[in-house]
Amino acid sequence: MATVSFSSPASFAGDNSGALTSATILRFPPNFVRQLSTKARRNCSNIGVAQIVAAAWSDRRAVTSHSGGGSRVRGTSSHAAAPSAAALAERALLGSDASLAVHAGERLGRRIATDAITTPVVNTSAYWFSSSQELIDFKEGRHASFEYGRYGNPTTEALEKKMSALEKAESTVFVASGMYASVAMLSTLVPAGGHIVTTTDLYRKTRIYMETELPKRGITMTVIRPADMDALQDALDNNNVSLFFTETPTNPFLRCIDIELVSNMCHNKGALLCIDSTFASPINQKALTLGADMVVHSATKYIAGHNDVIGGCISGRDELVSKVRIYHHVVGGVLNPNASYLILRGMKTLHLRVQCQNSTALRMAQFLEEHPKIARVYYPGLPSHPEHHIAKSQMTGFGGVVSFEVDGDFDSTRKFIDYVKIPYHAPSFGGCESIIDQPAIMSYWDSKEQRDIYGIKDNLIRFSIGVEDFEDLKNDIVQALNKI
Repeated sequence: MATVSFSSPASFAGDNSGALTSATILRFPPNFVRQLSTKARRNCSNIGVAQIVAAAWSDRRAVTSHSGGGSRVRGTSSHAAAPSAAALAERALLGSDASLAVHAGERLGRRIATDAITTPVVNTSAYWFSSSQELIDFKEGRHASFEYGRYGNPTTEALEKKMSALEKAESTVFVASGMYASVAMLSTLVPAGGHIVTTTDLYRKTRIYMETELPKRGITMTVIRPADMDALQDALDNNNVSLFFTETPTNPFLRCIDIELVSNMCHNKGALLCIDSTFASPINQKALTLGADMVVHSATKYIAGHNDVIGGCISGRDELVSKVRIYHHVVGGVLNPNASYLILRGMKTLHLRVQCQNSTALRMAQFLEEHPKIARVYYPGLPSHPEHHIAKSQMTGFGGVVSFEVDGDFDSTRKFIDYVKIPYHAPSFGGCESIIDQPAIMSYWDSKEQRDIYGIKDNLIRFSIGVEDFEDLKNDIVQALNKI
């Protein structure tokens, strides 16, 4: 077990900061644990610590094997399927997304023993064992450790716990990028010779991977339009479908899939459902509670939220996430602990950022829809959106991205992009800074044929709203439109 400990157990005797964990306490001498348990239950002002200590003492009393002179907990694992006592206490204490975004994985359940409010960065490539016997105990399941940096890190573990809490997931694994999260999920859960279903509206690199790499494993694919449930049912009826993988909302037209409906359709045929929820974030949508088996995020976007780090994650049932984790441990794609720290820090304001972006984006979409130089607006919060009714039923907010078509050609749209002053002209979305791009150039410049197939018009704009003031953004858009 990776633990940062002080020179003496007594260092914690007066600490009621919430940093104590069951895992750390289990390494202290039994007499000390018994004394601390009694003291915590009698005097501790932080109920979470008292619960953790009591749970740790209960676990300690249940130990039945001893080796190498020290107690070992039978069958412990760094990623146990059942929630820990700390996780259960945390869930009871933190009832809202706002509190979970700030505290989950850090307030009560973090493995690193420290009185620091923030989770420290553990920069290590390996974890040491005190003896050969301890290593043997680890190999036989009596001692918990990450062993090697590719298999886990305490900073990243805190991040995974926070994401699991927000997504209502049993387990989460964080990886080096959102694209790698999709690749790891597909590589793990779709067998050779399997069949997948996906949608026309999709991140282009995901589609490229599906089209070029999956056939090498004999995997075939059906592509449907997001709202075409008849096509989905036909694909499920006529193929041995392993997985339906789609975004909702989708990129770049923000189409919405009825998660509860498609999960029932898929499960009736023995297929899994994985939702890429990057455009929604767990603040706006919780796909697992609606029946999805897995949720993928590019954490680069809303999760981290500051345009300064790349990462991805997969959340869901422990049975499925564990399979992805095993693949990930073999292949690599590890999230650096410094990146984990940046994402943890960013997530503390996730609910505030997303609420602000929801509000500004809706106002911007409403304004653009009424502007004479805008031909069409794509935003699930508008009644004109084809799946507005679905979005209202399964989302608590409609997101910070607005796509729209300028009433003009390729050149006038390009000029509009060049005239705006506040949004950055860049790829990506979901950060504090607004970003704007013309997909015909940014994402599809190399393929006019694919632009036509997937409806990417020359005048399409994707506008990611940041946390700037609405009036400033609106005035900037107005001055740019007035010049074309």
